[in-house]
Amino acid sequence: MELHLQSHHWQARWPDWAAAAVAGFGAGGVLMLLELSWSSLTGATDPWLATHVIAALVMSWDVLQTSGYSLGVTVAALLVHYVLGVVFGIMLAAIMAPFRLDSSIPMALVAGAAFGLLLYVLNFYGMAGVYTWFVALRGWPTAIAHVIFGMAAAFIYLKLERPDRPR
Repeated sequence: MELHLQSHHWQARWPDWAAAAVAGFGAGGVLMLLELSWSSLTGATDPWLATHVIAALVMSWDVLQTSGYSLGVTVAALLVHYVLGVVFGIMLAAIMAPFRLDSSIPMALVAGAAFGLLLYVLNFYGMAGVYTWFVALRGWPTAIAHVIFGMAAAFIYLKLERPDRPR
């Protein structure tokens, strides 16, 4: 008799899309708080630098010539940040569900950490070819924050998903 408990091979299984979207939104909030806290605590950079870098995706790179707080820049950055958080949360759930990476908290956290690290590499090394201003945020603090984003998204998704939901 073969026993395949918690097998992590691919199987046709849909994620809970609503839980994935909320998880990405919540993890985006965690990431934003980490970025602001880190830059405020270390004093190494302008605490609004990340806000300007994110807003530049939709406002043009001219926004990088300014510094400090700006309501328009902050609103644009929040919109981009949370939309991307939701998209990335959905992507993570689309990977976790069919491979049953949501079978336990440790498995989900490892999957989320790997996803967050992959996001960091793609964003700050891959996309930096197009969005050259991303280079300013490269480093361990940003990499660790993205790992925490992935872990938070995976954990929130695991806690919110409804395995018995209607399709």
